[in-house]
Amino acid sequence: MARAAGPGPLRPHPHPLGLRLVQKVSSTRLFAKAAPRVIPALDRAVHRLTGGRGLPSARMLPGVILTSTGARSGLSRRTPLACVPEEGGGWLLIGSDFGRPAHPAWTRNLLAHPDATIDRRGRDIPVTARLLTGAERAAAWQAALAFWPLYAVYRSRVEREIRLFRLTRREPGAAAGAREP
Repeated sequence: MARAAGPGPLRPHPHPLGLRLVQKVSSTRLFAKAAPRVIPALDRAVHRLTGGRGLPSARMLPGVILTSTGARSGLSRRTPLACVPEEGGGWLLIGSDFGRPAHPAWTRNLLAHPDATIDRRGRDIPVTARLLTGAERAAAWQAALAFWPLYAVYRSRVEREIRLFRLTRREPGAAAGAREP
């Protein structure tokens, strides 16, 4: 994957022709209807079978498996997600849910329990999620659009504000819920 010039997100890696085809298909309402059921199930199955090394959706966009705590249940929840890797080692997660009307469940989970883990290429990384607001959110949204322009299509389909989270590494020994001063 090529690095972007200066600070900001890394760029998606598909070849230009393949990228245009993926973007065209991904922008359809049929894709938005089917993808939330099909893609995560396929990602979970392949991820298990390959010991964390394979994630089919990562052929289009970089991806992680987010392990968070359920907001209501308190149970561990594993969700395959596209991410926008940031220079410096953080990640942006965009709660677009392919332009569906409701916020995805994983965003509620991170609001209730911001300490989580991501599996990135077979490595578990403890992270803390922070909901972005104001100018920081606006800058992150522009970075997300530069990375994957279809987020604008998904945004045009919803009345809600799409939640954006910045994930930062947490020290492996740090207690869940602990915050730096």
